[in-house]
Amino acid sequence: MTRSFPFLMLASIALQGCMFSPGQHLSTSDITRQGASESSRVELIPITPKLIAMDRATHKRAALPAELLSAPAEYRIGNNDVLYITVWDHPELTAPSGAQQQIDANGRLVRSDGTLYYPYIKEVQAAGKTIQQLRSDIASRLSAFIADPQVDVAVLRFASQKVVVSGAVSKAGPQPISTNPLSLVEALGSAGIDPLNADLSGVLLTRGERVYPLNLDALNQQDSELQNVYLKGGDQLYLPYNDNKRIYVMGEVNQPRALTFKTATMNLSDVLGSVGGLSQTTSNGNAVYVIRGVENLDVEPAKIYQLQAESPTAMALATHFDVRPQDIVYVGPANVTRWNRFISQLVPSAAILGAGASAAKNLNDASSNK
Repeated sequence: MTRSFPFLMLASIALQGCMFSPGQHLSTSDITRQGASESSRVELIPITPKLIAMDRATHKRAALPAELLSAPAEYRIGNNDVLYITVWDHPELTAPSGAQQQIDANGRLVRSDGTLYYPYIKEVQAAGKTIQQLRSDIASRLSAFIADPQVDVAVLRFASQKVVVSGAVSKAGPQPISTNPLSLVEALGSAGIDPLNADLSGVLLTRGERVYPLNLDALNQQDSELQNVYLKGGDQLYLPYNDNKRIYVMGEVNQPRALTFKTATMNLSDVLGSVGGLSQTTSNGNAVYVIRGVENLDVEPAKIYQLQAESPTAMALATHFDVRPQDIVYVGPANVTRWNRFISQLVPSAAILGAGASAAKNLNDASSNK
């Protein structure tokens, strides 16, 4: 019985090595190649120039809606705006509170009904008019009391038209629309974008009942039209956070972790570079996979894209292959790595085996001496 103990231990270790191969390993023996039947749950797709070209054609950048690119309209006065009305050579009309007072003290508020009061002509409808239209109206009505009145109108405080900016910005809140048109880029610039936590590709512009998704990262492109998007009173801008834009990098890389990104896309080369690249001693260059799930696995197979990184052209392909949020990038170990890990787990067991064999020998010697 004591002689059979070492053999039992050796058999146990061998079984453990067969059943529990240490380290992660993605076996492609059960994965169906591209073009398989619809019943397959997983589809293995090599990353090739043709695949990249097809993906680029499918996700071609859409043009902005024409209504967002219309020229900004001339400013129209609204309720709660404060105006400064000048009648040249008539200081009693221009500054009734006295020239020594602050200019705001002589401002004229556009009331909630859209009117303001002015001497001689009394109630004046101001809301809805351009500055030029209001100036002409006041001058025309004053001409009944003053010969050839010279009138000028300026807005002291813009309060009737506002844009609200919220989300991943430093200064969320309303921004006024003034006589200088407010562009989308200027509004976000004034609000201060959070560079670490913002999702630049997911800007939402709400205008009335419609929501426009915009990709702010497109400003890096030479033909971008975002510079020509101007905002209107009542618009809402929301810049989302990038919490859900993660890529999980696992396996034989130098710094496995979850990556977040704030742009519309991130290519596979950038992903691998962000984690320090493939481990030179343990990775299998032909086992670089991008695992992409689907919402309904019973209907559509999940896709696993394979990059043969040992090929000289592989990194050029990786630069043009875009990963998506929630993708898993997995780098498999080399065969020698899996063997070394098996050996590293075998050594402690071998020590136990040696101790057992030594104990068995001592028992045999003791029995012989009796």
